[in-house]
Amino acid sequence: MLHFAETCEAIAATTKKMEKKAIVAGYLWSLAADEAAAATIFLSGRPFPAYEEQTLQVGGAILWQVIGDLSGKSEVELTEIYRRHGDAGSVAAETLQHRPKSGPVADLRLTEVREAFSEIAAARGPAAKTALLRALLEGVTPLEAKYIVKIVTGDLRIGLKESLVEEAIASAFEAPLEQVKRANMLIGDVGETLRLASAGKLAEARLRLFHPIDFMLASPIESSEEALSYFQNAAVEDKYDGIRAQAHVSQGEVRIFSRTRDEITESFPELPSALAGLPQDAILDGEIVAWSVTAAGSSGRALPFSTLQQRLGRKKVSATLMRKIPVAYLVFDVLYADGELLLDRPFHERAKILDQLLAAPLAVPISMNRSAVASQFQKQHSLSFEDSDENFLANISRENVLRAPVATAKSASELETLFTAARDRGNEGLVIKDLDSPYTPGRRGKAWLKMKRELATLDVVVTAVEYGHGKRIGVLSDYTFAVWDGERLVNIGKAYSGLTDAEIAEMTQWFLAHKTGERGLRLAVEPKIVLEVAFNNMMRSTRHESGYALRFPRIVRLRPDKRAEDADTIETVKEIFERQHHT
Repeated sequence: MLHFAETCEAIAATTKKMEKKAIVAGYLWSLAADEAAAATIFLSGRPFPAYEEQTLQVGGAILWQVIGDLSGKSEVELTEIYRRHGDAGSVAAETLQHRPKSGPVADLRLTEVREAFSEIAAARGPAAKTALLRALLEGVTPLEAKYIVKIVTGDLRIGLKESLVEEAIASAFEAPLEQVKRANMLIGDVGETLRLASAGKLAEARLRLFHPIDFMLASPIESSEEALSYFQNAAVEDKYDGIRAQAHVSQGEVRIFSRTRDEITESFPELPSALAGLPQDAILDGEIVAWSVTAAGSSGRALPFSTLQQRLGRKKVSATLMRKIPVAYLVFDVLYADGELLLDRPFHERAKILDQLLAAPLAVPISMNRSAVASQFQKQHSLSFEDSDENFLANISRENVLRAPVATAKSASELETLFTAARDRGNEGLVIKDLDSPYTPGRRGKAWLKMKRELATLDVVVTAVEYGHGKRIGVLSDYTFAVWDGERLVNIGKAYSGLTDAEIAEMTQWFLAHKTGERGLRLAVEPKIVLEVAFNNMMRSTRHESGYALRFPRIVRLRPDKRAEDADTIETVKEIFERQHHT
């Protein structure tokens, strides 16, 4: 563990990506296979592989109690030290330097740390978890404690992303980087990916169902002419104002994941019932939207995101709420079907496979046993409902899962017509796709394009917050936000309008619990909250680190469905700036 901690210190000491990669590659090469596998997981900022569902469930209260007990520091002293560092691991390192020695320090192996993490995850109750964490930290050096705590909190803060760990694996074992990335994507275990790379067996990596794959992303464009400058034969879909969702279906089991890879199945319990009868195992990509059937025989339409928001984040959803705010899963792609991974197939082939899959009869028609379905639904989701609710639940069918309508366009005028029609339906705009494009997880290239055009928007990360004035005194309502410039976040603007009072109150509590520094009314916060912001135009500016400033920025909405890593980059900012000033 000490070698790991020293390596992390060396990684943090340089800002150069190639140097970081070389340090990690050399370190991994020097370790035995089991140690190297554990190291890659820890270097990715996780205690466990991505596919594993176990979590430590160790919060700040347990951490402070353990660090306070071992160091003899009071809560006030710990808070003051935290304000200086903004990092619990650094607090542990500083405070444990002068603790009384209770015996010789053990030479702890990474595999032993991994086993200790598994014991903590399996422990029930704060007392048991506290005792196990204390036992782990008692026998290590302050530097080792620093990085154990950092792994527990899920944030190493050494300028290292999992993508760079993948590059280091490829470098250490002379393996093709694309094969390393693909293997890690399929199995969701960077440690196992390292084992395959070291043995020259990356091609043997197989898809692990119920482990979410990264989503393919679309790049923003301004005009129909720009869209067709990238490809001529386009598939065109409406851009819906919902949440992106990936559904994994296998032998009647269904699990749904958001763009942040969080499982959201419980928030939409009617969807598994509609998907479970698919005739073959599959992974689907689509958008969950609030849905309204406007008239008898109508196919319905998507409702605004604000309506869907009432369904988000709920672990238990009543039949009444499902009836009040029905949802639909608009499926527009298939990544896996009938035992075959389809990522490398062109879009037009995947579209045909998806059409056939959704048109096939359900393996077990839901309508065959209405009361049995309702009873199973009630048991799985701990619902209590009236007879009318039972009829409602029993009637859940494929109607909740719809094939997203798709058109084709070969000219700018055709795209304009489709754009106007999408806006008339209340949707945000269009997503325009190259018919010959493969599915490239996690990438925002020019094969998929999104055209909203009525407002320029950016997905940004909140880096600092300030207390408001007037009616907002006492709450944190002024948000400073940033975009990515390589491995670092650079501020580009500040906004205080757009959120409701309830959202501001909720976010105030979050920011107070996740502040990393404080100066007067301004708090630096952990960069984890993503906002979508709109603005009128963009200017060059020396006021912000990015070199740009947004004119009249306002918050469109919180984006809990996106990770900080998914926020926009300085390259996107430059493209928007050039487009605005070119026109």
